[in-house]
Amino acid sequence: MNDPKYTISRWVSLLYRYGQMYIGDRLKHLDIGPGQHIFLNALYKEDGLSQEELSGYLKIDKGTTAKALKKLEEQGYVLRQVRDEDKRSYRVFLTDKALMIREEVRSVLADWRGIIYEGLTEEEQRMALGILEKMGTNAARWNPAQDKNNNE
Repeated sequence: MNDPKYTISRWVSLLYRYGQMYIGDRLKHLDIGPGQHIFLNALYKEDGLSQEELSGYLKIDKGTTAKALKKLEEQGYVLRQVRDEDKRSYRVFLTDKALMIREEVRSVLADWRGIIYEGLTEEEQRMALGILEKMGTNAARWNPAQDKNNNE
């Protein structure tokens, strides 16, 4: 198992890159760029989250979150509103335009899951997800920048 083609990092990177290409290609007609769909999908699950909550939930730094949301706002997919309880932060809400494409976005994400799960039993799918979740938790625990972002 010392062969570099058998490293977990290589395969996770490959899944990520191919996933971004697939999803990006399927959503380009909506002018949704790489990495923006995850913010829409998170808001589809719970609209009105703050930018900080989105960053924490997605494990993405605040600067990247702010840039992605600014772009989505310019495209008319989200509205950012200053929070009453903290004038320095924003709540993010989906627009009607974003709600109109919800099923298409979710369908593209489901199609990608179908592609990567092809040939796997339900048990293998659960095992793979469980293992990746444990590894992600380990990685997040190690990352001092993530700890800082979540404690601010």
